[in-house]
Amino acid sequence: MTSSRSSIDHTALALQGGGSHGAYAWGVLDALIETGFRFDAVCGVSSGAILATMAVQGFVRDGADGARAAMAEFWERVIATNVFAALTDHFDRWMPGFELGREFGNSIAMQGMSAMLNLFGAASVNPLGQNPLRPILADLLDRDALADRRAMRLFISATAVESGQARIFTNRDITVEALLASSSLPMLFPAVTIDGVAYWDGAYSGNPPLAPLLALNPSRLVLIRAQSRLRAGVPAQTADILNRVQEIAFQTAIDAECAMLPRSLDFVEFIADEALAGMTPESRANADRSFLDRLFLAGRAAGLPPSAA
Repeated sequence: MTSSRSSIDHTALALQGGGSHGAYAWGVLDALIETGFRFDAVCGVSSGAILATMAVQGFVRDGADGARAAMAEFWERVIATNVFAALTDHFDRWMPGFELGREFGNSIAMQGMSAMLNLFGAASVNPLGQNPLRPILADLLDRDALADRRAMRLFISATAVESGQARIFTNRDITVEALLASSSLPMLFPAVTIDGVAYWDGAYSGNPPLAPLLALNPSRLVLIRAQSRLRAGVPAQTADILNRVQEIAFQTAIDAECAMLPRSLDFVEFIADEALAGMTPESRANADRSFLDRLFLAGRAAGLPPSAA
């Protein structure tokens, strides 16, 4: 964590996306809320958008305890349903012995998926265009809570495929489709069409965009990263190169915004580099409990005061 000054009143929260790596952001936010942190507005993309949504509706229902419970419930559903199984089940028919890889965890299965993507494209992995998050979000999203007058200001972002521009969804217009659009990686899922416009993952146009938060003139901005800014070594394999290129692309917009923050703003940043060091691109789709617990606990350790960690 880095901070420029001490906390003052109006607080804005920004949550990066990163698939399963978002469990690190979950851990940080869980610890912050447990120790009394409150925010007035939040912006998120991808898994950060879902995390933000769960936190806001949880706060409305039952305060800090409700926010922590709502975030935990989402990740429990991800684990319990093994959300990416639907995308890997049919590999057994194509790759003899692939089922043995399941014994070693979802990460190996996702490496197989990555290889298939490189060879045949997304349609081979997900021919029916399924998004395994849809039933989870349909069950958990509480639009009445988001529209409640007590709800914090909530912004989630998705990227318009044709224009490359961010679309910001706010409390009353956040739907399952909006959350799916914000977290729709084009390598795995089809674009989500809303009002005739096709959208991809919000991280492509801002991870997350800070403009909606800064327009509210906050006194404090807290950014929780779930992507690696720094990664030791120079990648040599194609998959590793593409992963690093994507990481850099996902950071460029927000780093530019951070460089322009007013000096009067109290800026606090939680950095995930150490927790994510050495992780493969496929780990973003690892729904194993042990993996997510490890990231969650790393986030918790970062978010707790030194005396409590």
